[in-house]
Amino acid sequence: MAKGLNKVMLIGHLGNDPELRTTTSGQSVANFTLATNESFKDSSGNLQERTEWHRIITWGKLAEICNQYLKKGRQVYVEGRLQTRSWDDAKSGEKKYATEIVCSDMQMLGGQREQGSGQSSNENNSQGYGHQENSSTTLSQTTSPSVPMLENEKDDLPF
Repeated sequence: MAKGLNKVMLIGHLGNDPELRTTTSGQSVANFTLATNESFKDSSGNLQERTEWHRIITWGKLAEICNQYLKKGRQVYVEGRLQTRSWDDAKSGEKKYATEIVCSDMQMLGGQREQGSGQSSNENNSQGYGHQENSSTTLSQTTSPSVPMLENEKDDLPF
């Protein structure tokens, strides 16, 4: 039998600063919201825009990095999987549900103006989080930070 696929890829803007917490077992977890926009023409031919809000959860080192570098308004690419949780509301006794994206990879997009933290790309690079020419930084929950690439090594890349 074939395996299923649960994969989400989004590009949007943070609706709030990440909120970092630590579980009782010492695991870091950060939550934030991400807004994605869609433009379309309605039946009258008028241009409409719709915003969809997504709940994002990151764990471990990626949660700590998100908390440190992401700020409200920053454009990011997130990749992960959908997860739905349920619980019983303490006041009403009703069953409540929340669908969220458990983020496994995150890439900061946009230039220095959108960084929010006020750090330059070179400062991010000096901390070993990898730097690309388009001022984007890729971070993954499964990869550890790498040593920054020297300027003369960039010429040896095949792409």
